Amino acid sequence: MSARPKVQKLGPHIEGVVVDGANGVGAKKLYTLQQFLEGIEVNIRNSGREGEGGLNDSVGADFVQKEKITPSGFGGDDVGKRCASLDGDADRLVYFYISSPEKKGVELIDGDKILTLFAIFIKQQLDSIYNQEKMESSPAVRLAQNPSNEECHSIALGIVQTAYANGASTRYLRELGLEIVFTSTGVKYLHEKATEYDIGIYFEANGHGTILFSEKLLLWLKAFNEELSSASTVSEQRRAVQRLLAISSLINQAVGDALSGLLLVEVILHYMGWSIQTWNTLYQDLPSRQLKVKVADRTSIVTTDAETRVVRPLGLQEAIDSEVVKYSMGRAFVRPSGTEDVVRVYAEALTQEEADSLGQAIAMHVRQFVGLESSM
Repeated sequence: MSARPKVQKLGPHIEGVVVDGANGVGAKKLYTLQQFLEGIEVNIRNSGREGEGGLNDSVGADFVQKEKITPSGFGGDDVGKRCASLDGDADRLVYFYISSPEKKGVELIDGDKILTLFAIFIKQQLDSIYNQEKMESSPAVRLAQNPSNEECHSIALGIVQTAYANGASTRYLRELGLEIVFTSTGVKYLHEKATEYDIGIYFEANGHGTILFSEKLLLWLKAFNEELSSASTVSEQRRAVQRLLAISSLINQAVGDALSGLLLVEVILHYMGWSIQTWNTLYQDLPSRQLKVKVADRTSIVTTDAETRVVRPLGLQEAIDSEVVKYSMGRAFVRPSGTEDVVRVYAEALTQEEADSLGQAIAMHVRQFVGLESSM
């Protein structure tokens, strides 16, 4: 990636990432990419070679994100190392690290925190451009709060999430002054909404996501970079413009791509001088519980507001609200499955015990309103 700083004296906690390739296609492509990487060390495991195991068998992003335990091929010798898992077809990415050799569990860095890292970096670049606007040679560049705002040279940055995004991530991003919008569950909804912004960032917790740049913005950035090139020195403003252009070239804007996502994460961490542990301290995820309740007809549940509110059957949303207010940092919603006759329940609270209790209470109300036994 061009316009990134040289990697120097960043220490062993920054240098090198250990990648779980899920014994899939991504690992093979990563071997090819290695020869083009400068200043970024990549150690590949679970590459699909003979003896390393089967595709997604106790390995990969989906396994690590759901089970929160070390994938095959990782263990006590990897304590403290920055590790990443691709999924088998390399469209999802999560990071993790092992905090203790005695523990099988991992500290998970999921799609929410990958999105947060990208958002922080991009906002920094926009701030560097915006903070120069009072100079006579600078156009008016600002973070637009409304993607439909047509003010000259305004840049609309939007963060797109679903209701399954951890509430702590949403709260943290809002505290940064970023605009958060929600869509129904599914990449097609996230991607479509992200296109409404000059820069739209979306990621699901499972590690599937990307960054979109509008063609209008890219044309403006290229023209502004050319305008700034006449200066005798390279300003921080121009470097910020170049970094945004570099991101637009590196990230796969068509679809979730674990390899381009991995490279962008590595570049940003090197730029920031952050260890994976530092990254993980941005915020602490709220404990959550997901359940499902069997129903005769999933269409009996109708939702609105990006699947966060129930409009049918009448009374169910009021029952959910009455439970949520009992818990500190409580949040819950229900939505019908798109593939089977079940209603999915999501509950979140300050402690795991409270999240479990809230989830069970919501599931009970769903059974009372819709009327079949539950299955966890």
